[in-house]
Amino acid sequence: MKRWEKMEKVPAPFFAPKFGPLTGMRVLLNGTIVAGPFTATMLGDFGAEVIVLERPTMPDPYRFQNPVIKGDNGKSISCAWAQNGRNKLDVALETNMKISESKEIFLSLIKQVDVWVENMVWIEKLGITDEMLWEVNPGLIIAHVSGFGRPRFGGIDKVMNKASYDPIGQSESGYALLQGYSDRVPTYASQYIGDYAVAQMAFAGILMAYIEVLRTGKGQIVEVAQVETMMRIMDDNWTAWANLGYLKKRFGAKIPFFQPGCTWECKDGRYITIGAYGEVAYNRIMETLGISLEEFPYLEAGLGVEAVNSEKGQKLHALFTEYFSTHTAQEASDLLNANRIGAGILNTCEEVYNDPHWQQRNCFIKYEDQTTGKEIAAYGIHPKMSGTPGQVWRGAPALGQDTELVLSQLLGYNDFEIAAFKEQGLVVLHAKIPAHLQNQAA
Repeated sequence: MKRWEKMEKVPAPFFAPKFGPLTGMRVLLNGTIVAGPFTATMLGDFGAEVIVLERPTMPDPYRFQNPVIKGDNGKSISCAWAQNGRNKLDVALETNMKISESKEIFLSLIKQVDVWVENMVWIEKLGITDEMLWEVNPGLIIAHVSGFGRPRFGGIDKVMNKASYDPIGQSESGYALLQGYSDRVPTYASQYIGDYAVAQMAFAGILMAYIEVLRTGKGQIVEVAQVETMMRIMDDNWTAWANLGYLKKRFGAKIPFFQPGCTWECKDGRYITIGAYGEVAYNRIMETLGISLEEFPYLEAGLGVEAVNSEKGQKLHALFTEYFSTHTAQEASDLLNANRIGAGILNTCEEVYNDPHWQQRNCFIKYEDQTTGKEIAAYGIHPKMSGTPGQVWRGAPALGQDTELVLSQLLGYNDFEIAAFKEQGLVVLHAKIPAHLQNQAA
């Protein structure tokens, strides 16, 4: 009899505190930058007990991405890992299923979890299949996050085997061709928007699958492809093309379909963006800035490509440009927002972080990073929930920090067995097991 067959599932949470709407869910993560880990972060922020597996010889490169935070202990960690590695236990395990001990540990973990998240793509090369996992745990939710999809839902093998990362996902989907200015090389949205969007899709899919598990006890696959995610958020591009043969194009900072809709540089060198769509909003900003509606009627200067590009439309745009160039961004924002006109200043992270509004809403929190031992500031919990709020119960773990804890107290391996795994190079043990975790597990 295999080890996992003799195991009883230990209810979650076993290590994490009870909080949030997802308390009782346990998640296993095999994944690296960025989508898979962020999916697990979202689950962990709302109460799921998350165990992340890292290969001892190939830890998540997310740990080493610049810029880094340095601790007084001489160790450093990336800002990205410190932000998104939180609320997780870390097990350093060689997940090659050709190694019998690795396979036994991995499948024992699968027996103990409700959700498995992976964005490795090459899981078959490790000897992992969906059917193998369901034999161990029929109620398991399997979340596959990839660039171009996986064979179960169709597609061409050559395409599915292509490497992908965020800019490729944006490019192959058609999204990147809509970014930037028409007379310049296309760009793509920075800060891994595709990775974070696909993680949000995976997060939503897992929650839907979890509802079904609670109802029927049967697990299923949640498959999220990065390219498909970017295609989905392109929204009406597909109906415009499929039904009208109309291809939307990039147009930079000035919206060509109505005005005012643009980003302007202000007197103080800062930028402001305005979006006043519709006749009511148009009339309101014209009255606020003292521009004649009689000279610039909405239908002749504000609505549609022809009106915006007409002589009147171009003259009106010049008047807007003149106004913003003679006022600071804050002056313009204060006036427009006081008159219920949508206007937003293009803020730096420093300006947003120091804004009393976001500080009072507790958007930024502090917690101890487990690698450096340093208290760090990070973005907090989103979305906010009144009845079952999320929280951060621990900072991002050091590599292998919880290997011994999880193997011994969740899976039941003894000290001799764990020492043998270490000797074989199958696991990495962190020297420090946090006292509060030891106490909880006990």
